[in-house]
Amino acid sequence: MSKSRPVALITGASAGIGRAFAEGLADRGYDLVVVARDASRLEELGAMLKTKHSTSVEVLPADLTSDEGLKLVEARLKREDAPIDLLVNNAGFGTAGRFHEISIDKEIRMVDLNISALVRLTHAALDRMVARGSGGIINVSSVAAFQPAPGNATYSATKAFVSSFTQAVHEEVRARGVRITAVNPGFTRTEFQERAGMEAEKVPGFMWQQPEAVVSAALKAFDHRRAVIIPGIINKMTASFSSVAPGVVTRKIAGRIMKDPGAARLPR
Repeated sequence: MSKSRPVALITGASAGIGRAFAEGLADRGYDLVVVARDASRLEELGAMLKTKHSTSVEVLPADLTSDEGLKLVEARLKREDAPIDLLVNNAGFGTAGRFHEISIDKEIRMVDLNISALVRLTHAALDRMVARGSGGIINVSSVAAFQPAPGNATYSATKAFVSSFTQAVHEEVRARGVRITAVNPGFTRTEFQERAGMEAEKVPGFMWQQPEAVVSAALKAFDHRRAVIIPGIINKMTASFSSVAPGVVTRKIAGRIMKDPGAARLPR
């Protein structure tokens, strides 16, 4: 990787929003470290980016729900001979259904990935960035962060943590030359819904965004040193309503929408 080019490390880079971040940052002149479990998909992504953008791509297969995988990526973030200028914490997944009916092992694995892995990688990156007085982090949250979501109880709680955590750390490091932004997308055309067991066809078409639009909004907000960005007018309206309406109101509305857990609608 060229020392004259900034370097971004992206988790969950093999598909969806993570892949869109890889393409968007390569287009901006970044060299990349791409992280996901699927090595073959990462290799395919790397080959495409090298051809299309003449960027350098380091492929780093890792399962971030395992201690071994986390340590591997933490070590890469801490390398002083090849510093990371931007960390994109995108890896995550969701579940759908009544909490007591979902496998607790799957719920805990989601907490491990959506929260614990993000916290550990953020810490590893900031350790070097604050010392240098430069760098930044983008944490991918969700519009689900803004209210409790019956039918997606654990997922929405993990994203509430991500948004709160990111805003707090933003204030801690912004005077040290380091930027950190939380992006809160709504329904986005990725593999996320299918993997979570959602019936995506029940979500009206006007509510969907493409991952490229989410990434474009996130990078603009990061450029302007914003702590939080909610891409899309529908998502902004949803978050605003959830912020001003009494919790009992938003909770009951969400509960009615999520009454059929098989048709639960999980933003991201």
